[in-house]
Amino acid sequence: MSAGPAIEAVDLVKKFDDNVAVDGVSFVVPQGTVLGLLGPNGAGKTTTTRMLTTLSVPTSGTGRVAGHDILTEPDAVRRSMGLTGQVATVDELLTARENLRLIGHLYGLPKDYIASSTDELLERFSLTEAADRIAKKYSGGMRRRLDLAVSLIAAPPVLFLDEPTTGLDPRSRTELWEVLRGLVSEGTTLLLTTQYLEEADHLADDIIVIDKGKVIAAGTPTQLKDQAGAASVVVTVTHAADLARAEELVRACSPEVHVDATARRLTAQASGLGDMSRIGTLFEDSGIEVDDLGLKRPSLDDVFLHLTGHKAEDETDEIDEMEEALS
Repeated sequence: MSAGPAIEAVDLVKKFDDNVAVDGVSFVVPQGTVLGLLGPNGAGKTTTTRMLTTLSVPTSGTGRVAGHDILTEPDAVRRSMGLTGQVATVDELLTARENLRLIGHLYGLPKDYIASSTDELLERFSLTEAADRIAKKYSGGMRRRLDLAVSLIAAPPVLFLDEPTTGLDPRSRTELWEVLRGLVSEGTTLLLTTQYLEEADHLADDIIVIDKGKVIAAGTPTQLKDQAGAASVVVTVTHAADLARAEELVRACSPEVHVDATARRLTAQASGLGDMSRIGTLFEDSGIEVDDLGLKRPSLDDVFLHLTGHKAEDETDEIDEMEEALS
């Protein structure tokens, strides 16, 4: 792999008749990092991934994966990457071991390497006990883990994950996150497309937000959250009768205070931990009983709403479905 970025998108455009699915998308992913490609269904995330993985030819623009151009060196690109799509693509009539060996043979890998790598991947993805059961009998989480293991059989330096946890229960999703963190710690570069804001927050070093085919924001999760507004100190008092006096205390530190009488909660704009500490000290000296006091920063959900005017799940799959129909 070259010394440059692991992935580059350069003014990528994809049109389907009069519909523009991707409109001039550019970004760079350094080696050994995770880029979260964030956006609603139909934003152009999958279309962008398909172009970078040579499954779809750009209308204009280009990209590079591991230093190889997607237009002029597609074979080299495919040798340098792994891909896990939205739906597990393993052969359900084969066992996990047979799936891994099959893909290894298709890559033309040495038999000894395939055997040792298969055992290693089965262990890493907690599939050893089920290695000789057909995949059709696996749970959804197990199939996703096997799908990811198959994509790693050739040890690619770059891995594209297109909404890899779609349809998984929370426990399976968390388990897969742990596996992905392990891969990155070993030097693998990940491009992760997701509409799960929590997923991007947990995994991504940097985030690109796409809406209607265009990049509308880029930065670290913290930088994007800062764009959505200031942090807040949230205080929940034990007794509703103390709300009025509690509001006076909070207003001494912040002029902007929202009171939710039903929840016995006060929310005040704050600049950070210093304001929370000052408000905490005031309450400690006041004798007012408090159930909870903490600092709340904007979430990525707040970021998306701030940037687009709608939540990430409010869109449809229209553009991505169009690509699947035409590809």
